[in-house]
Amino acid sequence: MNLERAYLLLCGFYTLLILIGAIALLMGGGSLLAMIQLGVGAMVVIGLWGYFLGRGFMNPRMWRPLAGLLALGIVVQLIAVFTADLSGAAMTWTLTTAIFSVLPMIFLYRYGDRDQPLWASPEELEGGKVLGELLEDQQELMVEKQAQDSQATVRVRKDGDAYLASVEREREGNVEAFEERFNCPATLAFFIEKFTCISVGDFASKYTNDGTHPA
Repeated sequence: MNLERAYLLLCGFYTLLILIGAIALLMGGGSLLAMIQLGVGAMVVIGLWGYFLGRGFMNPRMWRPLAGLLALGIVVQLIAVFTADLSGAAMTWTLTTAIFSVLPMIFLYRYGDRDQPLWASPEELEGGKVLGELLEDQQELMVEKQAQDSQATVRVRKDGDAYLASVEREREGNVEAFEERFNCPATLAFFIEKFTCISVGDFASKYTNDGTHPA
């Protein structure tokens, strides 16, 4: 059994747990807390499938808070195990729930990282490909552009397997400079186009039409 198949089986296992919980609620009613736990569990399962299938479901900004919620739940459950006067069955259930929450917490935290290809749109993937190809021939890319009421200068270079973007932008007389580091070139393309008036096309135009990087 390879690792990918093991991960898919793990997703199937957690999915089965949610289905069993849903059936139990339908047959026995269940409290509001149980319904909330089942809803959170369903979201966790969606995130796990997305992570292991390499697909972006919903919004990346929601998964790390969900991982944080799982971490908080684990801490509360462990405190209850060691401090609360629980019956044997309740203690077993609480401890089991805490243990089974550890792996989803780790995977959802990784899934919520925006800097990976699964969250990139086709346009961002194409833009990242263009920037990556340009950086194969250039140590540093630099574009300066003024558009309406804003001006920006962006320098891009590769540092090992990472991409560094240095930005200086001015708007309404306010100047700010900052640098960001990315592992995925598609995220670099997203960052440049979202936070400056410069596009990937500006880099492609400069470095393929002025002789620096022959077309």
